[in-house]
Amino acid sequence: MAFRLFRGAASAAPEEKASAVGPMMAIHGNGRAVWSARDTASLARTGYEQNVVGFRCVRMVAEAAAAVPFLVSERGERMLEHPLLRLLTGPNPAQDGRSLMEAVYGFLQLAGNAYLEAACHGHDGLPMELHVLRPDRMRVIPGADGWPVGYEYAVGAKKHRFDQTGEVKPILHLKAFHPLDDHYGMAPMEAAAASIDLHNAAARWCKALLDNAARPSGAIVFSGGEGKGHLSEEQFQRLSREIEDNHQGARNAGRPMLLEGGLDWKPMGYSPSDMEFLETKNAAAREIALAFGVPPMLLGIPGDNTYANYQEANRAFYRQTVLPLVRKTGQAMASWFGPEIGLEPDVDAVPALAGEREALWRRIASADFLAEDEKRQLLGLPPR
Repeated sequence: MAFRLFRGAASAAPEEKASAVGPMMAIHGNGRAVWSARDTASLARTGYEQNVVGFRCVRMVAEAAAAVPFLVSERGERMLEHPLLRLLTGPNPAQDGRSLMEAVYGFLQLAGNAYLEAACHGHDGLPMELHVLRPDRMRVIPGADGWPVGYEYAVGAKKHRFDQTGEVKPILHLKAFHPLDDHYGMAPMEAAAASIDLHNAAARWCKALLDNAARPSGAIVFSGGEGKGHLSEEQFQRLSREIEDNHQGARNAGRPMLLEGGLDWKPMGYSPSDMEFLETKNAAAREIALAFGVPPMLLGIPGDNTYANYQEANRAFYRQTVLPLVRKTGQAMASWFGPEIGLEPDVDAVPALAGEREALWRRIASADFLAEDEKRQLLGLPPR
């Protein structure tokens, strides 16, 4: 800032100043905020690759949801052996079942959309393989009535169209609710985009401060003789080179500055807004976690005591975020596979909910007025 001011002063015509503060001039203005783009690729870069809070939230939700197995039922009867169980365990030669579902849940958090491709249908009507397709490469093709009649998948210059008008639907489109879009879902990453920009900006501000030897900036004031506070263009260029070569960067931290006659260093202290950047960063981190449904306590973000302990926060995370996501995905996949298929999350396999399930089992087991089959039905178990 000081260099730009001196450059403007050097180009002006010299004049005599009667005021004692004539050589000094301050310019202040409010600029517009610059936000990152909201397309899928930009959100993935700024919110997942460059932001540790967004990265951790997506990983926590995707990994926790993928670790919840499905219970398969057919015509309302729970099946311990079923071709769909084998398909969900090994969906394709390149992925296991958990990796495939982790990609599905991850795309839902990043893009609000996830696409499953069914390949090589067998005699039982079930696909032989399942593949996850990238949502940034997929385009919905709406029909005359507005409903999708196909999907177009583009990789570079190559495009492939999936026809959805037949009896067998090759693509399952999973999407989050979007109030203003008929064909695409809205991702939690998009809702958290403004807070992600604030968090990234605070990180860059801290990095710039460290590169400047963790000291606030200052100004070099030139007071020439007889009130002439102007540097010539040659003097300005020489001073700029000396500052850049000898005093900027972490390697020059603590190096003393030698000033010639007429130059004076005026340090600028931190303003109250500069001192609050850490709290601003923590507040942005809490908002990012809120958008994904992850309790900030699980991320180690200070300043949030909503839950009494870590165990309670983890239980709320599964009840309010993970299980609703798994149930919604399971119901969509079951309708895609066939009307007689049912997919429900196996809650007994979730360690975070073991205490709740144990209490439920104890209450039902002690109910003497219930028959054994009634107890098993309340617990989600098939008849003996």
